[in-house]
Amino acid sequence: MTTAATIQRSNLIGAGYALAAVLCFSLNDVGIKFLSDSYALHQVVFIRALVGMAAFVAFVMPFAGGLALIRTRRPKMHLLRGLCVVSANTCLFLGLAAMPIADAVAVFFVSPLVITVFSVLFLRESVGTRRWAAIAVGFLGVLVIVKPGTAAFQLASLLPIAAAFLYAVMHILARKIGGTESAPTMAFYIQLTFIIASTVIGLSFGDGRFAGMGHPSLEFLFRAWVWPAPGDWPILIMLGISGMLGGLFISQAYRLSEAAFAAPFEYVAMPMAIMWGVTVFGTWPDATAWIGIALIVGSGLYLLWRESVKDATLAAKAPTYRR
Repeated sequence: MTTAATIQRSNLIGAGYALAAVLCFSLNDVGIKFLSDSYALHQVVFIRALVGMAAFVAFVMPFAGGLALIRTRRPKMHLLRGLCVVSANTCLFLGLAAMPIADAVAVFFVSPLVITVFSVLFLRESVGTRRWAAIAVGFLGVLVIVKPGTAAFQLASLLPIAAAFLYAVMHILARKIGGTESAPTMAFYIQLTFIIASTVIGLSFGDGRFAGMGHPSLEFLFRAWVWPAPGDWPILIMLGISGMLGGLFISQAYRLSEAAFAAPFEYVAMPMAIMWGVTVFGTWPDATAWIGIALIVGSGLYLLWRESVKDATLAAKAPTYRR
Protein backbone atom coordinates (compact mmCIF):
# COMPACT_ATOMS: atom_id res chain seq x y z
CA MET A 1 0.00 0.00 0.00
CA THR A 2 1.38 3.41 -0.97
CA THR A 3 2.05 6.12 1.59
CA ALA A 4 -0.84 8.24 0.26
CA ALA A 5 -3.23 5.29 0.47
CA THR A 6 -2.09 4.54 4.01
CA ILE A 7 -2.68 8.15 5.08
CA GLN A 8 -6.11 8.16 3.42
CA ARG A 9 -7.10 4.90 5.15
CA SER A 10 -5.85 6.21 8.50
CA ASN A 11 -7.78 9.45 8.01
CA LEU A 12 -11.00 7.57 7.25
CA ILE A 13 -10.60 5.37 10.34
CA GLY A 14 -9.87 8.46 12.43
CA ALA A 15 -12.98 10.17 11.05
CA GLY A 16 -15.03 7.13 12.08
CA TYR A 17 -13.66 7.39 15.61
CA ALA A 18 -14.45 11.13 15.64
CA LEU A 19 -18.07 10.48 14.63
CA ALA A 20 -18.38 7.80 17.32
CA ALA A 21 -16.96 10.23 19.89
CA VAL A 22 -19.41 12.95 18.84
CA LEU A 23 -22.33 10.54 19.27
CA CYS A 24 -21.07 9.62 22.77
CA PHE A 25 -20.60 13.25 23.83
CA SER A 26 -23.99 14.22 22.38
CA LEU A 27 -25.66 11.45 24.39
CA ASN A 28 -23.87 12.80 27.46
CA ASP A 29 -25.19 16.30 26.83
CA VAL A 30 -28.81 15.19 26.45
CA GLY A 31 -28.58 12.82 29.43
CA ILE A 32 -27.07 15.46 31.71
CA LYS A 33 -29.68 18.05 30.71
CA PHE A 34 -32.47 15.50 31.22
CA LEU A 35 -31.28 14.79 34.80
CA SER A 36 -30.48 18.42 35.69
CA ASP A 37 -33.92 18.99 37.26
CA SER A 38 -33.62 16.09 39.72
CA TYR A 39 -30.03 15.58 40.88
CA ALA A 40 -26.91 17.50 41.86
CA LEU A 41 -24.34 17.83 39.08
CA HIS A 42 -21.52 16.47 41.24
CA GLN A 43 -23.62 13.40 42.11
CA VAL A 44 -24.33 12.72 38.43
CA VAL A 45 -20.64 13.19 37.59
CA PHE A 46 -19.60 10.92 40.50
CA ILE A 47 -21.87 8.07 39.35
CA ARG A 48 -20.91 8.62 35.72
CA ALA A 49 -17.20 8.46 36.58
CA LEU A 50 -17.61 5.33 38.72
CA VAL A 51 -19.48 3.56 35.92
CA GLY A 52 -16.94 4.79 33.39
CA MET A 53 -14.00 3.62 35.52
CA ALA A 54 -15.61 0.21 36.08
CA ALA A 55 -16.18 -0.21 32.34
CA PHE A 56 -12.63 0.96 31.63
CA VAL A 57 -11.06 -1.48 34.10
CA ALA A 58 -13.22 -4.38 32.90
CA PHE A 59 -13.15 -3.90 29.13
CA VAL A 60 -10.29 -1.55 28.19
CA MET A 61 -7.46 -2.02 30.67
CA PRO A 62 -6.97 -5.78 30.03
CA PHE A 63 -6.34 -5.05 26.33
CA ALA A 64 -4.28 -1.87 26.81
CA GLY A 65 -1.40 -3.13 28.95
CA GLY A 66 -3.15 -3.88 32.23
CA LEU A 67 -1.88 -2.09 35.31
CA ALA A 68 1.17 -0.93 33.36
CA LEU A 69 -0.90 1.75 31.64
CA ILE A 70 -1.32 3.71 34.89
CA ARG A 71 2.44 4.26 35.08
CA THR A 72 3.32 7.76 33.99
CA ARG A 73 6.21 10.18 34.07
CA ARG A 74 3.83 13.16 33.86
CA PRO A 75 1.54 12.93 36.93
CA LYS A 76 1.33 16.73 37.39
CA MET A 77 0.38 17.25 33.75
CA HIS A 78 -2.31 14.56 34.04
CA LEU A 79 -3.66 16.27 37.15
CA LEU A 80 -3.71 19.70 35.47
CA ARG A 81 -5.34 18.29 32.34
CA GLY A 82 -7.87 16.40 34.45
CA LEU A 83 -8.81 19.55 36.37
CA CYS A 84 -9.29 21.40 33.07
CA VAL A 85 -11.60 18.64 31.79
CA VAL A 86 -13.56 18.54 35.06
CA SER A 87 -13.94 22.33 35.08
CA ALA A 88 -14.88 22.46 31.39
CA ASN A 89 -17.51 19.75 31.85
CA THR A 90 -18.89 21.48 34.94
CA CYS A 91 -19.28 24.80 33.13
CA LEU A 92 -20.85 23.21 30.05
CA PHE A 93 -23.28 21.06 32.06
CA LEU A 94 -24.34 23.98 34.26
CA GLY A 95 -24.97 25.97 31.10
CA LEU A 96 -27.04 23.11 29.68
CA ALA A 97 -29.26 23.23 32.77
CA ALA A 98 -30.35 26.80 31.98
CA MET A 99 -30.01 27.09 28.19
CA PRO A 100 -31.50 25.36 25.14
CA ILE A 101 -29.16 22.50 24.27
CA ALA A 102 -28.49 23.79 20.74
CA ASP A 103 -27.52 27.27 22.00
CA ALA A 104 -25.15 25.87 24.65
CA VAL A 105 -23.45 23.48 22.19
CA ALA A 106 -23.12 26.25 19.59
CA VAL A 107 -21.44 28.62 22.05
CA PHE A 108 -19.12 25.81 23.17
CA PHE A 109 -18.01 25.36 19.56
CA VAL A 110 -16.10 28.62 19.88
CA SER A 111 -13.35 26.34 21.30
CA PRO A 112 -11.51 25.88 17.94
CA LEU A 113 -11.24 29.65 17.73
CA VAL A 114 -9.88 29.82 21.28
CA ILE A 115 -7.42 27.01 20.53
CA THR A 116 -6.13 29.03 17.57
CA VAL A 117 -5.64 32.10 19.78
CA PHE A 118 -3.90 30.00 22.45
CA SER A 119 -1.63 28.43 19.82
CA VAL A 120 -0.37 31.95 19.08
CA LEU A 121 0.03 32.92 22.73
CA PHE A 122 1.55 29.72 24.12
CA LEU A 123 2.94 27.73 21.17
CA ARG A 124 4.23 30.73 19.17
CA GLU A 125 2.39 29.62 16.03
CA SER A 126 1.59 32.16 13.31
CA VAL A 127 -1.95 33.07 12.23
CA GLY A 128 -2.72 35.04 9.07
CA THR A 129 -5.15 37.90 8.51
CA ARG A 130 -7.92 35.69 7.11
CA ARG A 131 -7.82 33.36 10.09
CA TRP A 132 -7.95 36.32 12.49
CA ALA A 133 -11.01 37.51 10.53
CA ALA A 134 -12.62 34.07 10.95
CA ILE A 135 -11.96 34.22 14.69
CA ALA A 136 -13.64 37.63 14.84
CA VAL A 137 -16.68 36.29 12.95
CA GLY A 138 -16.93 33.32 15.32
CA PHE A 139 -16.89 35.54 18.39
CA LEU A 140 -19.51 37.74 16.72
CA GLY A 141 -21.67 34.61 16.49
CA VAL A 142 -21.25 34.08 20.21
CA LEU A 143 -22.40 37.65 20.87
CA VAL A 144 -25.46 37.08 18.67
CA ILE A 145 -26.49 34.04 20.76
CA VAL A 146 -25.50 35.42 24.17
CA LYS A 147 -27.09 38.88 23.51
CA PRO A 148 -25.05 40.92 26.01
CA GLY A 149 -26.60 44.20 27.07
CA THR A 150 -30.16 43.10 26.30
CA ALA A 151 -33.02 41.83 28.45
CA ALA A 152 -32.50 38.35 26.93
CA PHE A 153 -28.96 38.08 28.32
CA GLN A 154 -28.39 35.56 31.11
CA LEU A 155 -25.18 34.90 33.03
CA ALA A 156 -25.56 31.15 32.42
CA SER A 157 -24.76 31.76 28.74
CA LEU A 158 -21.19 32.63 29.79
CA LEU A 159 -20.68 29.11 31.16
CA PRO A 160 -20.26 27.36 27.77
CA ILE A 161 -17.79 30.12 26.84
CA ALA A 162 -15.76 29.34 29.97
CA ALA A 163 -16.00 25.64 29.06
CA ALA A 164 -14.60 26.40 25.60
CA PHE A 165 -11.61 28.23 27.09
CA LEU A 166 -10.92 25.38 29.51
CA TYR A 167 -11.28 22.83 26.71
CA ALA A 168 -8.74 24.81 24.70
CA VAL A 169 -6.26 24.68 27.60
CA MET A 170 -6.84 20.91 27.86
CA HIS A 171 -6.17 20.57 24.13
CA ILE A 172 -2.86 22.45 24.44
CA LEU A 173 -1.84 20.23 27.38
CA ALA A 174 -2.78 17.09 25.44
CA ARG A 175 -0.48 18.19 22.63
CA LYS A 176 2.36 18.56 25.13
CA ILE A 177 2.00 15.08 26.69
CA GLY A 178 0.58 13.14 23.73
CA GLY A 179 4.04 12.06 22.60
CA THR A 180 4.75 10.07 25.77
CA GLU A 181 1.29 9.16 27.11
CA SER A 182 -1.16 6.76 25.45
CA ALA A 183 -4.87 7.46 24.95
CA PRO A 184 -5.91 4.81 27.54
CA THR A 185 -3.50 6.29 30.09
CA MET A 186 -4.93 9.77 29.61
CA ALA A 187 -8.49 8.37 29.78
CA PHE A 188 -7.73 6.57 33.06
CA TYR A 189 -6.45 9.71 34.77
CA ILE A 190 -9.40 11.76 33.48
CA GLN A 191 -11.85 9.31 35.08
CA LEU A 192 -9.81 9.27 38.30
CA THR A 193 -9.85 13.08 38.45
CA PHE A 194 -13.63 13.11 37.96
CA ILE A 195 -14.08 10.68 40.87
CA ILE A 196 -11.82 12.64 43.22
CA ALA A 197 -13.24 16.07 42.31
CA SER A 198 -16.91 15.04 42.57
CA THR A 199 -16.24 13.29 45.89
CA VAL A 200 -14.60 16.41 47.36
CA ILE A 201 -17.43 18.66 46.12
CA GLY A 202 -20.09 16.23 47.35
CA LEU A 203 -18.55 16.09 50.82
CA SER A 204 -18.26 19.89 50.87
CA PHE A 205 -21.87 20.82 50.05
CA GLY A 206 -23.67 17.66 48.90
CA ASP A 207 -26.08 18.03 51.83
CA GLY A 208 -27.94 20.77 49.96
CA ARG A 209 -27.38 23.54 52.47
CA PHE A 210 -26.77 26.06 49.66
CA ALA A 211 -29.76 24.95 47.57
CA GLY A 212 -32.93 26.96 47.08
CA MET A 213 -31.51 29.87 45.06
CA GLY A 214 -34.00 29.31 42.26
CA HIS A 215 -31.69 29.59 39.25
CA PRO A 216 -31.48 26.31 37.24
CA SER A 217 -27.67 26.30 37.09
CA LEU A 218 -27.24 27.08 40.81
CA GLU A 219 -29.84 24.48 41.78
CA PHE A 220 -28.03 21.90 39.66
CA LEU A 221 -24.76 22.78 41.41
CA PHE A 222 -25.97 22.96 45.04
CA ARG A 223 -28.83 20.43 45.15
CA ALA A 224 -28.52 17.70 47.81
CA TRP A 225 -27.54 14.16 46.86
CA VAL A 226 -30.45 11.71 46.73
CA TRP A 227 -30.77 8.03 45.88
CA PRO A 228 -31.50 7.84 42.11
CA ALA A 229 -34.91 6.63 40.99
CA PRO A 230 -34.89 3.16 39.38
CA GLY A 231 -35.90 4.61 36.02
CA ASP A 232 -32.89 6.96 36.00
CA TRP A 233 -30.24 4.26 36.47
CA PRO A 234 -30.18 3.33 32.75
CA ILE A 235 -29.45 6.99 31.92
CA LEU A 236 -26.69 7.19 34.54
CA ILE A 237 -25.10 3.97 33.27
CA MET A 238 -25.35 5.26 29.70
CA LEU A 239 -23.60 8.47 30.78
CA GLY A 240 -20.72 6.54 32.33
CA ILE A 241 -20.15 4.22 29.38
CA SER A 242 -20.63 6.86 26.67
CA GLY A 243 -18.43 9.37 28.52
CA MET A 244 -15.59 6.86 28.87
CA LEU A 245 -15.89 5.68 25.25
CA GLY A 246 -16.13 9.25 23.96
CA GLY A 247 -12.82 10.14 25.60
CA LEU A 248 -11.13 7.07 24.12
CA PHE A 249 -12.65 7.55 20.67
CA ILE A 250 -11.67 11.20 20.34
CA SER A 251 -8.09 10.42 21.44
CA GLN A 252 -7.92 7.64 18.84
CA ALA A 253 -9.37 9.94 16.19
CA TYR A 254 -6.59 12.49 16.57
CA ARG A 255 -3.96 9.79 16.98
CA LEU A 256 -4.85 8.10 13.68
CA SER A 257 -6.05 11.02 11.56
CA GLU A 258 -4.69 14.39 10.58
CA ALA A 259 -6.28 16.98 12.87
CA ALA A 260 -7.56 19.11 9.97
CA PHE A 261 -9.32 16.03 8.54
CA ALA A 262 -10.87 14.77 11.79
CA ALA A 263 -11.90 18.05 13.42
CA PRO A 264 -14.77 18.99 11.02
CA PHE A 265 -16.54 15.75 11.95
CA GLU A 266 -16.95 17.08 15.49
CA TYR A 267 -19.41 19.64 14.10
CA VAL A 268 -21.90 16.80 13.57
CA ALA A 269 -22.68 17.51 17.24
CA MET A 270 -24.52 20.67 16.16
CA PRO A 271 -27.36 19.03 14.17
CA MET A 272 -27.50 16.35 16.88
CA ALA A 273 -28.01 19.04 19.53
CA ILE A 274 -30.78 20.63 17.48
CA MET A 275 -32.41 17.21 17.05
CA TRP A 276 -32.29 16.50 20.81
CA GLY A 277 -33.66 19.96 21.53
CA VAL A 278 -36.68 19.38 19.26
CA THR A 279 -37.42 15.73 20.06
CA VAL A 280 -36.58 15.53 23.79
CA PHE A 281 -36.96 19.06 25.18
CA GLY A 282 -39.39 20.65 22.72
CA THR A 283 -37.10 23.61 21.92
CA TRP A 284 -36.19 24.99 18.49
CA PRO A 285 -33.52 27.66 17.87
CA ASP A 286 -35.02 31.07 17.09
CA ALA A 287 -33.96 33.17 14.10
CA THR A 288 -31.26 34.98 16.08
CA ALA A 289 -29.81 31.72 17.38
CA TRP A 290 -29.67 30.32 13.81
CA ILE A 291 -27.59 33.34 12.75
CA GLY A 292 -25.19 32.83 15.69
CA ILE A 293 -24.92 29.09 15.00
CA ALA A 294 -24.12 29.75 11.34
CA LEU A 295 -21.42 32.31 12.21
CA ILE A 296 -19.74 30.06 14.81
CA VAL A 297 -19.85 26.84 12.80
CA GLY A 298 -18.90 28.58 9.57
CA SER A 299 -15.88 30.34 11.09
CA GLY A 300 -14.75 27.15 12.81
CA LEU A 301 -14.94 25.13 9.59
CA TYR A 302 -13.11 27.90 7.71
CA LEU A 303 -10.31 27.84 10.28
CA LEU A 304 -9.98 24.08 9.88
CA TRP A 305 -9.92 24.43 6.09
CA ARG A 306 -7.22 27.10 6.28
CA GLU A 307 -5.21 24.81 8.57
CA SER A 308 -5.39 22.01 6.00
CA VAL A 309 -4.33 24.41 3.22
CA LYS A 310 -1.38 25.58 5.32
CA ASP A 311 -0.29 22.00 6.01
CA ALA A 312 -0.55 21.10 2.32
CA THR A 313 1.54 24.15 1.35
CA LEU A 314 4.23 23.29 3.89
CA ALA A 315 4.33 19.70 2.65
CA ALA A 316 4.68 20.87 -0.97
CA LYS A 317 7.57 23.20 -0.05
CA ALA A 318 9.40 20.55 1.97
CA PRO A 319 12.48 19.10 0.23
CA THR A 320 12.11 15.59 -1.18
CA TYR A 321 14.81 12.95 -1.09
CA ARG A 322 15.20 9.99 -3.43
CA ARG A 323 17.28 6.91 -2.78
